[in-house]
Order: sequence, then structure tokens, then C-alpha cells
Amino acid sequence: MFRTPDIRGLYIPIQPTVRQSAERVTYQEFLPDPALQGIIYCYWQLRTTLRLDEPFTYRVVADGCIDIFFELDNPAENFVMGFCKKYTEFPLENSFNYVGVRFLPTMFPQLFKINAAGLSNRFECLDAVVPETARFISSDFGAGLSTEQIAARLDNYFLRLAAGVGFNHDPRFYHALSIILQNYGVLNVEKDLDTGLSPRQLRRLFEYYIGDSAKTFSQVVRFQNILRAKPSGQSLRENKLFYENGYYDQAHFIKEFRNLYGVTPGKAFGR
Repeated sequence: MFRTPDIRGLYIPIQPTVRQSAERVTYQEFLPDPALQGIIYCYWQLRTTLRLDEPFTYRVVADGCIDIFFELDNPAENFVMGFCKKYTEFPLENSFNYVGVRFLPTMFPQLFKINAAGLSNRFECLDAVVPETARFISSDFGAGLSTEQIAARLDNYFLRLAAGVGFNHDPRFYHALSIILQNYGVLNVEKDLDTGLSPRQLRRLFEYYIGDSAKTFSQVVRFQNILRAKPSGQSLRENKLFYENGYYDQAHFIKEFRNLYGVTPGKAFGR
């Protein structure tokens, strides 16, 4: 139906499993229709199974993606969250049921023809950004829907939407993006992204399609690669991890990791 670069094959954006009040809070990711998997990484649901004793704070780590999300019991309130260069904490109530759509890097701007830089490091009411999609969510969702029903409704909408969109695959930009992903974010942006674009053109395209510079995106990709690796206690203790991933020293590694995750590596990996 439509062809997109194989970003999914090169990149797996990870959000850590919920730990706080884990017995009463669940987080689940589920796949969209195969025809959408080059655009949408996953649908997700974050919900309470029982009412909590106190409000819940949910931490979202930097993952290079743009998400649409809404409260299933109150879908008229729906939002979009842009690329973030640090972690974000959301104070939630004692009971909640959030549903989200996580777009692979570059795909939200492609689908909606919207500059990603305008959404960076914040979340915005979806109605102010893509009102048609906000109206769809408000009218087609509500309390009591199963995961299968949620996925089917999202699939139907995004399949129709994507079928009418012309995707612009600038080969020079996507080559630069592929270099970053293939090197897990460990590279010299000034020297290694020579794909025929001037530094000014490269920055403009990354800001439009990603939401920030190639350098900042590379930092997030590098961080995500570490999350995926789930380093051992020995690797953390012997300082191998930061050298292998291009950090100057341990202090640099810990500072950047904490900025993107919200806690130190040792705490994040339970060591």
C-alpha cells in the first residue's frame, strides 16, 4: 500500500516496565496492523487494576518517538507528546486507564504534515494539532473497550489515513538517520553524516522530522541501546559500558543517563 524506510528494523524504543505499585498498575504494548508497523511502533495501555491508595507518578524516559495518548474513560481529553530530550514525569490520579499510539521516529510529521520541532519537550492538546484525529478519538472510544476493540478501531483509522498520505522519503536524510541507528547513536555527527546535506540542511530536516538536532537524537538512540542491553552489575562496576558507548568517562555517562531516565544507571538496572 505504501512504503516506508525500515526504521522498525533498526530501532526498538523502550519504556521501562512499571515498578511502583506494580501489583495494581499494568503497562502493555500491542502491535498495530502489519501494514502500519513501518509507521506505528506500538499501541499501549497504562491502567490501574485496582484503585491505588495514593496518586501515581508515571515516568516516561526519552525514546525518540512522538505519542498520541488519551484517557479511555474520558477520551475527549486527548494529547500529543513530542520528542523529549529528557525524561518526563506525569502525576496521575488513584485510578486511570490511558491508551497511546507510539509513532516511530519521523512518522508523525510524515503522516500529519506537521513540524515535529513545534511539539518538542512538551505535550499539547491533540485538538490544537490534529483536530480530525482528536474528534475521532473523542467519538469512537470510551470505558469498557477491550484491548482488541481498541486496536481494531485505531487500525481502521490509521489505515485509512495512511492510504491517503504521500510519504516524502528524502534519501539523504534517511541515509543520515540510518547511519545513526546502525551505529546505535555512537558516532561523530559532524564527520559521519556526510550524505550530501549541508549542516544547515541536516539540522532543518532533523528538527522537522524528529523534533531536535541529529546530535540530540543520537544521544537518545545511544541511551535506548543501553536500556535494551540491560547491562550487568559487573559491566557497570568495571566502567566498560560508558567506554563502549562513546562516553568520555563515568561521570558523563551517569549525568546523561540520569537526564534521560530520571535515575542513575545503578538504580535503573537494580544493581
